[in-house]
Amino acid sequence: MGRDARVTEAGSYRFFAGWRSDPFFFDTLGALNDLQFTGDDFFIEKDVCSIVLEIPNSALGPKPVGLWARTLDGASGVWVQADRGALPAQAVFLVGSERDGYHASEPANDACFIAVFAHSLEHAGGYTPDQAKRVAETLLPDILPYDPTRPVSFPGNGRTLTDDAADSFLAILTNGKVTGDKVGPHIDLLAEFPYLGPPHNS
Repeated sequence: MGRDARVTEAGSYRFFAGWRSDPFFFDTLGALNDLQFTGDDFFIEKDVCSIVLEIPNSALGPKPVGLWARTLDGASGVWVQADRGALPAQAVFLVGSERDGYHASEPANDACFIAVFAHSLEHAGGYTPDQAKRVAETLLPDILPYDPTRPVSFPGNGRTLTDDAADSFLAILTNGKVTGDKVGPHIDLLAEFPYLGPPHNS
């Protein structure tokens, strides 16, 4: 793993794939300890195999878009969707075959998961059934809305690497009882492309 990012450029498009410092920040052990957070960032010295693509807003068209990504597994000889997502931690609402079905599906079909999400919210956050359904409907379909004519502001319009998506999720999951994990953004982010800091284990 080299520390210098080898960037491919074509006009106003830029692309990078390779190991970089993981930008995600979260107290994972605190989450496993019944949401008793101490601010211990599990990801502070972790690396991640990254794909970073920069495109001009004009390439997205003049209207708001809903963004999501998927992971395809080709080990069997055919491409199979193994994972997908846009908003953080959505799959924690699902177990077993429900999780598998969610990962293999697309946002256009997410209405079928509203009841499952709502059930989990009732138990995790103490929501009433009606409240849980309304909140679940704000989480699905699992897309990241982005209007290029407006400033980026998570969760309503895109997401930057310093947005505390975990705190936003915790507040929803617990119905406001827990609003943060005491962890903040990493300081090794770069001001220029590919924005992620160099890998720790080069």
